[in-house]
Amino acid sequence: MNEKKITVNKPELLSPAGSLEAFFAAMEKGADAVYAGLRDFSARAKAKNFTLAQMERMTAYAHSLGKKTYVTLNTLVKEAELPLLIDNLAALEAMRVDGVILQDMAVARLAREFFPGIPLHASTQMTIHNSLGVRQLEELGFERVVLARELHIDEIKSIVASSKAEIECFIHGALCFSFSGQCYFSSFLGGHSGNRGRCAQPCRRQYKHKGKEGYYLSTNDFSSIEMIPQLIEAGVASLKIEGRMKSAEYVASVIGAYRMVLDAPQGSYEAAVAEAKALLKLSFGRVPTKGFLASHNPTDISTPSIKGATGRYLGDIREMRGNRISFETRDRLHVGDRIRVQPKTDMAGRAFTIKELYLGGKKVMNVKENTLVSTPSPFPFKLGDSVFKVSSETAFTMSENACFKRLEGAKGDSIPCRLKLSHRDESLHIDAEVLGQNFATQFELGTLEPSRSSDMEGVLRAQFSKCGDTQFTLASLSAPDFPAIMIPPPRLKEIRRNFYTWLAEASLGALKQRSARGREEALASLVRQKPAPSRGKEELAVKIEQVRDWHELHRDLVDTVILPVSKANMHQFMGFARKLKGGEDKVIWQLPFIIFEAELPFYRDAVETIMRGGFKRFELTNLSQFQLFKGADAELNTDYRLFSLNSQALLSWQELGVKRATLYIEDDRANMGQLLASDLKIERGVLLYAPVPVITSKIAIKEIKGDAPLASDRGDLYSVKVKDHLTVVTAQTPFALTQYRSELRQMGCGSFLLDLSHLQPQERERALEAYRKGVAVHAASEFNYSAGLV
Repeated sequence: MNEKKITVNKPELLSPAGSLEAFFAAMEKGADAVYAGLRDFSARAKAKNFTLAQMERMTAYAHSLGKKTYVTLNTLVKEAELPLLIDNLAALEAMRVDGVILQDMAVARLAREFFPGIPLHASTQMTIHNSLGVRQLEELGFERVVLARELHIDEIKSIVASSKAEIECFIHGALCFSFSGQCYFSSFLGGHSGNRGRCAQPCRRQYKHKGKEGYYLSTNDFSSIEMIPQLIEAGVASLKIEGRMKSAEYVASVIGAYRMVLDAPQGSYEAAVAEAKALLKLSFGRVPTKGFLASHNPTDISTPSIKGATGRYLGDIREMRGNRISFETRDRLHVGDRIRVQPKTDMAGRAFTIKELYLGGKKVMNVKENTLVSTPSPFPFKLGDSVFKVSSETAFTMSENACFKRLEGAKGDSIPCRLKLSHRDESLHIDAEVLGQNFATQFELGTLEPSRSSDMEGVLRAQFSKCGDTQFTLASLSAPDFPAIMIPPPRLKEIRRNFYTWLAEASLGALKQRSARGREEALASLVRQKPAPSRGKEELAVKIEQVRDWHELHRDLVDTVILPVSKANMHQFMGFARKLKGGEDKVIWQLPFIIFEAELPFYRDAVETIMRGGFKRFELTNLSQFQLFKGADAELNTDYRLFSLNSQALLSWQELGVKRATLYIEDDRANMGQLLASDLKIERGVLLYAPVPVITSKIAIKEIKGDAPLASDRGDLYSVKVKDHLTVVTAQTPFALTQYRSELRQMGCGSFLLDLSHLQPQERERALEAYRKGVAVHAASEFNYSAGLV
């Protein structure tokens, strides 16, 4: 084990910044760093986000305060978007951001190869949940890993102890019901993928189970302020607040609360927590839960009877006249407050700022709680829809214009430089270290008289510490064995000025030139398209659930079966291996995408047992699993859960030794066509039939029992099953592209996959027949293939 000694330091407090107002709220309330998104490639596309010019000024402003800025490029990237991604990476390296938070391996590969000045941080969207995942990322050059939210504090402590990379954990804010990065719900309903930053939050809507309405897939809000000591003791490097879609008021309240606890003097911790919890009540969140951090099986993480919308519940619409809605408010309201109305149906809510309030027909500026109030609404709603207060007029009051002005007036950040001065050949020689690079220059002095001062290092330090209007600050200066000579003060001052002017041009100019050169090289390196598709022999792999179904190999259509590495299958493994003696190459063993730390020994042993049995083909579903095959003579393939939405991601898998990568289940025709035509060695497979696990979660829904499905307002049905202690919500409408088999062959695909693991024998026959004939499966969904992935 790669263990390290844990030194207890105060962790970084990391704030969201979805708007300029939130950015300045974070700066003023004590955040050590912020994470913010650009207009492109942000997992919160609905946040205001920032232009590159704004991000550069924000970074400079943060640096001037000794704080950091991390940029979120944490979405999956389509092939046609790679040039824009490269432009953004070049600009971010030149502005010296402190890190890029990413999900797509394309971002990591391009940054590592062409923009080495950018520190790499793994987003929670990468579903890293064990020490092997962190180790794999370390080998790929990552400096920090944001762990999955499903981990207990003991698991986090164990992972920190065995990791070199910094570990970052979410500690407050909204929770996803699904493992982050593994939810296909929003995309399946309308092409708006959470992995592309466009989640429509269908989990927050109302569903029916056996006729009973409830918010079965909606979580309460994470709040772990009482667990700060345990997180510090565990060695977590950064404590992350969720909320780039939240207001500046939310940021001010939450950052202020956590700062208060982190800075509490000895003996005042309990009082600080009590005061902080009172402050958190002002953040308009949902019911708080410590989630999995405090319990492996939390009972308060989801409450179906509680409405899924965020904010403070005010009441339901009781009356409508024209564009006015009336409701009895449970809380004070003021003109300028922001409210959200959540329909009773499963449609998304709409928010607006209150511009007018009426009490008994009279226009007022504010009303007290338990008052029937009316306000004009810019959107149509219905009686019974619920009203929530999501921010207050008394919030962090810096206007957007004031934020822009402050940002415009921000000076450039300070750049530390380390100098070493020496005297040779009647010249002053200066060696400078700036931004990780070394620079050297010299200035002629001529013949000089001896100095009365013997502390020449002190004289030089006093002069060179005056950096003037430049961005530099003198971090250190050494002048070993510098002779005691009298350098005329006007000449020394002139040298200092000329030196810093030269250093700015040399160092900052070099950085910009390096980024520009990286951009050109990255663009030139992009994978080209083949002049004509190479189809080769067509192969079909069929996924089944149990080894007892291995007879599917006897079908003339089926070349390979994919079997899960499960306890049930390992129990029957020896008998299966004897039956298939000589046909081991017909089986691919698929590892589950969630393997918690305590389960790693079982899967290590299982892989070794399978390989001793003569099987060498495996399919990986999580980045951590590459570590199980270090030095092993195995054929590795990747499932769609290891995202392959562009050629750079495919190159990443190819460089890790992968033979075949399954293209992403959410992908569309145009992007898939580009990937199939890319001039790469790695084989590309396309999934033609599968159930769609819209949500996979560690959360148990205790109110759902039996086989009765969840039903949405529009009649969509979802089965809920518990498998290996995980809750899997699956659309009863399957995904199928069997009717496009011929089209995909023409595009260049020679490898197809059918997931029949959930089907009864008769249903399997229908799916295989649809594949054979190249026709549609009845009542199946194309997902985004024709409509497009947004």
